[in-house]
Amino acid sequence: MLLVIDVGNTNTVLGLYRGSDLLRDWRVTTDKVRTVDEYAIFIHNLFRLSDFHFSDIKDVIISCVVPPMIHTLEGLCQQYFKLKPYVVGPGIKTGMPILYDTPREVGADRIVNAVAAYEKKHRSLIVVDFGTATTFDYISARGEYLGGAIAPGLGISAEALFERASKLPRVEFSRPPQVIAKNTVNSMQSGLFYGYVGLVDGIVQRMKQEAKDDPLVIATGGLAGALSAASQTINEIDPYLTLEGLRIIYGRNRPGL
Repeated sequence: MLLVIDVGNTNTVLGLYRGSDLLRDWRVTTDKVRTVDEYAIFIHNLFRLSDFHFSDIKDVIISCVVPPMIHTLEGLCQQYFKLKPYVVGPGIKTGMPILYDTPREVGADRIVNAVAAYEKKHRSLIVVDFGTATTFDYISARGEYLGGAIAPGLGISAEALFERASKLPRVEFSRPPQVIAKNTVNSMQSGLFYGYVGLVDGIVQRMKQEAKDDPLVIATGGLAGALSAASQTINEIDPYLTLEGLRIIYGRNRPGL
């Protein structure tokens, strides 16, 4: 089986594939101070709950935007899986031209998402990934990564509002009953929810105007489902886009191909 690992600033998502079939996935908190052995115990317990074993793993591919974690996960793979993992970055074959001023600057997760989206749709696309940061990535009809935009994630915005405004409470993120709210909690939820939907739709519309194209817009990430329902520009939700991208890139790099 193939273990794919996507390390984000807030969450790490793991998936187990047999061929092209995703057998199981887990979303856990990213903890960059955990040791190799601590991660081994943690993942072993996840596997055991689903009746999987370390011996089942034949290959690993990693996408990581937290540099200290790369060394930890490479150590995990070498010590416990007895293999050297593939790491998305310079030198790995993605099959996608990166038309960015400095290609090395593009986050691995953004490239992985772009590869997966184009492999599935073969048309121009915008991928919106709701993570710690919200990223917008534009892929041309020829399968070229053209660039995009990065905005603060909704969680960062909500936390900043709580920390910097003394009289405002920390609120749970949810869609309020109405935009013109009648209490402080709903007012904050209205500003966060609809303000963020407006940010997404505004950036997507400007990208479309600038590119003079009508790309399909795919959303992924933890808050994709909640926000997409109110968006006027998001066409599809794909919660497994990053995991699929890692599987596809692995297939383009494994020996014998």
